[in-house]
Amino acid sequence: MTRSDTERLRGAETSRRRLLAVSGGAALAALGLAGCGTEHDGGGGRLASARAQASARAQGKVNAPPARGVLAANVNQALDRIDFAELAAVGGTWIRGFYVMTDADRGDPASQAGLARLLNASARGYGTVLSTKFQYRDQPIPAPGSPAMKTALARLTKVLAATLGKVDILTIGNEPFFETRQADRATARINAFYEALAAHAVQYRQAHFGARCKTELYMGALNALDQPGGQTAQTRRWMTFTARTPGIAGVDVHPHVASLAAAQKYLDYVLPFLRADQRFLATEFSLVQLWKQHMTDPVNPAFARRHGIAVGTPVWQVVKGATQHHMDEQTWNDFLLSNQWFAADRNFLAEQMRRFRATGKLAVAGYGITQDAAMAANVGPHTPPWLLNSLFCPYTCKPGPQGLPGRNRTWAAEFRAAQQR
Repeated sequence: MTRSDTERLRGAETSRRRLLAVSGGAALAALGLAGCGTEHDGGGGRLASARAQASARAQGKVNAPPARGVLAANVNQALDRIDFAELAAVGGTWIRGFYVMTDADRGDPASQAGLARLLNASARGYGTVLSTKFQYRDQPIPAPGSPAMKTALARLTKVLAATLGKVDILTIGNEPFFETRQADRATARINAFYEALAAHAVQYRQAHFGARCKTELYMGALNALDQPGGQTAQTRRWMTFTARTPGIAGVDVHPHVASLAAAQKYLDYVLPFLRADQRFLATEFSLVQLWKQHMTDPVNPAFARRHGIAVGTPVWQVVKGATQHHMDEQTWNDFLLSNQWFAADRNFLAEQMRRFRATGKLAVAGYGITQDAAMAANVGPHTPPWLLNSLFCPYTCKPGPQGLPGRNRTWAAEFRAAQQR
C-alpha cells in the first residue's frame, strides 16, 4: 500500500451553510468544511515548514530493541515513503515493508528508492523486516529447474545481495497463498517453488556470511487460517518445511480478521509446528474483516445530526465523503468512535499484542502506519475499509500538528503505548 502527498484528492472550499442546504452524499463532503489536498494552510506554507522541521528532528540514530515481541510500523510496498517524522511521533523503532520482486529486473535493488530508504533506516538503527513479493496470480507458478524458476532465483539473488547483513529479517514470500493462482496454491506446486527459494536463500547466506549474518530468514505469511478451507495439505507442508529447515527462523502470519478469537486460530495452527529455537512474525494484522461487515450500517444518528448528514446514511458513504473532503482530526475520530462496532474494539491493537507476546514466541508484529491512495480509491459498500486501520490518515484527515497528517487517535495511542512493555 502506498501514500503520496501529491496524489491526495483536492476539494474546493465550501461553506457549512451551503453544505447543510444540500442533501445526501453532498452533505458528506461537508465534514471537512474544506478540501485539504495539500499540507499548506494558506499562510505561506507554515504546515509544510513545520513538517520539514519535524522531519529534521527525526533524522538521528535510534536504538531499536531486539526482535523479541516488538511492534513495527508496516509500510507495505511504500518503502520509498518511510517517514521518520511519523515514526518518531508514535515512538516507532521497527519498520516492515515488502519488495515486489519483478522490480529486481530494473537493476540493483539497493539503488532503487524504496529499498535504499529501508537500508538507510537500517543504517540509522531502526529494526527492519523485508518481505519478498513474488506475483503469480496471472501465470503459472514456476516449477523447479524451469526457465521461469531461474528468473525467480536470479531476482532473489539480487535482493539477497542487497539486503543480507543489513536488514534484520527477510521473509521468503509475502502472501504466497494470495499471490498465486488457485490452481497452483491448491497443489504441491506452491510448496516446491517456495521451498526452492528458501533453500537458495539459506545456501546464499551460508556461502557469503557463514554464521555471522545478522539477517534471519522466515517463511512468508500464511493467510486465511481462520477461514473454512484455509488450513490445507499445502499449509501443513509449509509449516513442516519451516520446522525441519535449520536455516529458517520461523514463519510469518497475516491475521486480517473479524475478531480476536479468529486471530487466535493462526497461533493455534502455527505454534505447535515451530521448533524451540523458532519464532513467528505477524507483519500485518487488523480487524478489517469486522469493519467490512458494518460498512452498510447506518451512521450513528447523533453524529449524523451534528454534522448535517441525513439519518440513515450508510457508513461507507461517510468514509467516501472524507476521502473527497477531508475531515479535521477530531471529527474523523468522533466519527469512528461513534460506531459501536468500532468503539467496542478500541483496545484491539493492545490486546492483540498482549496475546502475541503471551506466547513467548513473537519476533515482530507489524501494524499499518499510514493510509495510501489505493485505500481511498473507489470506496464502496463492499470494498475492504483499510482506511480505518492506519495510524496516520492523510486521505481522510486534514494535516495535524507539525504538518504531519491527522491521525487515528485510537490506534496511534495504542501503538505508542505498545512500544513499552
